[in-house]
Amino acid sequence: MNFDISRSRTPLDATLLREELLKNGDFGQVIYGKVTGSTNADLLTLAGEGAPNWTVKTVEFQDHARGRLGRPWTAPEGSQAIVSVLVRIEPAHLDHIGTIPLAAGLAVMDALADLNVQGAGLKWPNDVQIDGKKLCGILVEATGFDSTPSVVIGMGINISLTKEELPVPHATSLALEGVEVDRTGFLINMLTYLRHRVQQWQGPSVEWIDDYRAVCSSIGQDVRVVLPGDKELLGEAIGVASGGEIRVRDAQGTVHTLNAGEITHLRLQ
Repeated sequence: MNFDISRSRTPLDATLLREELLKNGDFGQVIYGKVTGSTNADLLTLAGEGAPNWTVKTVEFQDHARGRLGRPWTAPEGSQAIVSVLVRIEPAHLDHIGTIPLAAGLAVMDALADLNVQGAGLKWPNDVQIDGKKLCGILVEATGFDSTPSVVIGMGINISLTKEELPVPHATSLALEGVEVDRTGFLINMLTYLRHRVQQWQGPSVEWIDDYRAVCSSIGQDVRVVLPGDKELLGEAIGVASGGEIRVRDAQGTVHTLNAGEITHLRLQ
């Protein structure tokens, strides 16, 4: 399916973003710009300057974007939905702060479900993929533990990248998957879901993890896990614990419950 790339890369409608996100008081402020180094870095700075809870920053282009493990992540101007969100964390929630990335990935999956995107799944912990190809990078960074604990949730979702523009061969975009969307509308919908999923995360119940398990493509896969210290574990991912850890059964039948590690799917089911 061929799309009009120039139309799909029309600048975001900042007025509409502000109207829709601020009307119910769910978000503190919406900051829009054409270009920045990193929306995450910008919000980490603003967090220390007292920016309100649920501050959103979105731009057309980042020239110093980072993914997990410090990997660079770049794309042509207007080809992604780029956004970072500042969330203030109550002390009572600090013990499970490590599961926020899972909630963020789940929010993207919610938005994709509304578009009826086929083959979408979450590679543990929060790589949004379509048929094994990466669609969205999510980077969550924490700050202010000595005063006002906060996290910044950063996302870069590939909207209209062509095959030639993909940063790596195993990436994809909604356009390449035959899905054409308005970036402004997509951001509004996805951020609304993010607010909902983080509210669930803040609540007393962990039932939202069941929704995560339902879309986690790692479950049932043969995987290789690179662990801290460059150790390696091979086995089958058999589930996700209530604390967000991946559970991997090795060849000897031992089940390992892991809260960190770089997972590779060895085969697709």
